[in-house]
Amino acid sequence: MADDVAALVRDALNRVIDPEIRKPVTELDMVGDVRVDASGHATVGVKLTIVGCPAADTIERDVRKAAAGVAGVTGVTVDVTVMTREERSALTEKLRGGRAARTMPFDGDSLTRVYAVTSGKGGVGKSTVTANLAVALVGRGLRVGIVDADVYGFSIPGLLGLVDAEGRAVKPTQVDDMILPPVAHGVKVISIGMFVDDTSTAVAWRGPMLHRTIQQFLTDVYFGDLDVLLLDLPPGTGDVAISVGQLLPNAEVLVVTTPQPAAADVAERSGLVARQTGQRLLGVVENMAGLPQADGSVLDLFGSGGGAEAARRLSRGQESPVELLASVPLSIGLREGGDAGIPIVVGHPDDPAAVAIEALAGKLAVRRRGLAGRKLGLSVG
Repeated sequence: MADDVAALVRDALNRVIDPEIRKPVTELDMVGDVRVDASGHATVGVKLTIVGCPAADTIERDVRKAAAGVAGVTGVTVDVTVMTREERSALTEKLRGGRAARTMPFDGDSLTRVYAVTSGKGGVGKSTVTANLAVALVGRGLRVGIVDADVYGFSIPGLLGLVDAEGRAVKPTQVDDMILPPVAHGVKVISIGMFVDDTSTAVAWRGPMLHRTIQQFLTDVYFGDLDVLLLDLPPGTGDVAISVGQLLPNAEVLVVTTPQPAAADVAERSGLVARQTGQRLLGVVENMAGLPQADGSVLDLFGSGGGAEAARRLSRGQESPVELLASVPLSIGLREGGDAGIPIVVGHPDDPAAVAIEALAGKLAVRRRGLAGRKLGLSVG
């Protein structure tokens, strides 16, 4: 009887998910010995990946709850230890699925859709759009990750609430040479802000260092099997944009601009750099569009037509036209949500800005992963 109950306990632990890796702890070989004595008391061995694992309390709580819910269990003891070096190596090898360390998981054969979010100039709300779009895509059942490639002006951790009481970005967990990205609102996130001790620290790096950092974010961070990867690029046409084009030539580009017609000139430049590196321009997102008034009118604080004009200009020289995919109105709630780390698509889903971003997510979510045009690695014998 005790062995039967122990088997049921182990089966119940299949439903305990590691909050960082997002896989069952049993699949990750984090569950050791499971014993149940004659009185029904269960002892479960749990092996954490590293000493000081930030998810330790959550894992122990969920393991205890799962075991306690099994019929015949009268009490639970969770025996927490740490994996050996060999066990950690086996885990990282399993997670890579046979892929060698420091190789690109988002290459041309990947089924993950990669969207690089760019802008010609700063201050147009590119990061706010990226963060909210990611959360909206998660809400539609997709697995989503963000690489905050805006090395100089990193803001994604704050926008998603991945900060501590002092405003410092939450640190990722490192298992050997594999980095586990923190998760917020279901989105896996990596940012240079997670590797600096002070939020006011200025990152003053030149091209080679920037390239290595972006490359490491793409190769050493374990995102798992993603449906969508969003890259929040720095504004302009500098080193990072060129590096992303070299590292991810299969990425599609979303250009964020404002309604001001003059902004179309600047937005066009960032799109042209992407095209020069072989990436496809997918569409334009117009942010800070008209401010809805109580009487139903719209106040165009930043003018109008900039998004459509940018899309028209960027369509030149491309086989398929570049669409104006969304026009996101000015919203106090959007700004307040960013300050609080609660995306507006979660905090105030009825806000016009949230509705516009959800509509954008709806357009991208239907662009499902597929094998059309991709190499299968098969040969005819």
